[in-house]
Amino acid sequence: MANKKEAFLCISAMLRSREPKLLTREKAERMLDAAAFEDAAKLLSDCGYEDMSQMGAKEIEESLEKHRSRIYEELGRFCPDSRLVDIFKLRYDYHNAKVILKAEAMGQDPKRLLSDSGRIPGTKLLELYNEEKRVQLPETMAAAMEEAKTVLARSGNPQAADFILDKAYYAELQSLAKAMESPFIQSYVRLLIDSSNLRSLVRTLRMGKSQDFLTEVLVPGGNVGVERLAASGDKDSLAALYVHTPLEKAGALGAECLSGGSMTAFELACDNAVNAYLRGAKLISYGSEPVIAYMAAVEGEITAIRMILTGRLAGIAPQVIRERLRDMYA
Repeated sequence: MANKKEAFLCISAMLRSREPKLLTREKAERMLDAAAFEDAAKLLSDCGYEDMSQMGAKEIEESLEKHRSRIYEELGRFCPDSRLVDIFKLRYDYHNAKVILKAEAMGQDPKRLLSDSGRIPGTKLLELYNEEKRVQLPETMAAAMEEAKTVLARSGNPQAADFILDKAYYAELQSLAKAMESPFIQSYVRLLIDSSNLRSLVRTLRMGKSQDFLTEVLVPGGNVGVERLAASGDKDSLAALYVHTPLEKAGALGAECLSGGSMTAFELACDNAVNAYLRGAKLISYGSEPVIAYMAAVEGEITAIRMILTGRLAGIAPQVIRERLRDMYA
């Protein structure tokens, strides 16, 4: 990376000291086994979350969003290279872009669905878009929004617009990783692309979509090339693509999905493969790796908390929620 590894000594030590507060599988199990939703929510006080025991689903989502945004803002100030934080902020920029374009096409107000966890706060992005100040947006994102808007207006197909924005997101992600010159980060991004492409391949084959559709969905830049993925049309060839890779188990389960296997188990395996890679950062004392791993752990923690609390509110059986939980970093 442009900054020497030693520049990360302080922030690595700070984040290592915070890791014990992250949600563990044991605490998640206690939340699931708690007698009532209120008891489950109160268990999060040790993890640094505000009291959500009296909140509804909407308020819980808002609270989790604020928690994430605060962490990213803080890390952006302290991290020797703020581009590390941008790797995680990017997804919320593109989430906001999708929300804005779809709301515009439907004549709706997007504000309630916007996130402030991106590089550009959601309302600021909306303002720049509405006031024709898109030149102030990141170049790749601005171009993708224009293209997606045109495609959406012409076709009326939100999915086609999403494909354009997804490819721009991964292109920016790869560009950031390359600029930081970190093998750990570059491998992480390639694994994210592999996971995304594997999901897209399985869904496309399950739906019986065309080769052209698959080509539109797949993203270049992963360990498994787009050409090889596009040529995979059955269970055996799909599973073979991922043998001896971090996604080997996910590939096998994805192949099973083509003949009635569990999509939930497949999705879990994809996420858990990425989590397993990130846990390798625990062996690294300091550097960019602990920062990336901590932010990914926070994302995973928030996903788990949302799933447990909203599930408990909705009266979903604890065992059903348990089966959908991803592996924890902590």
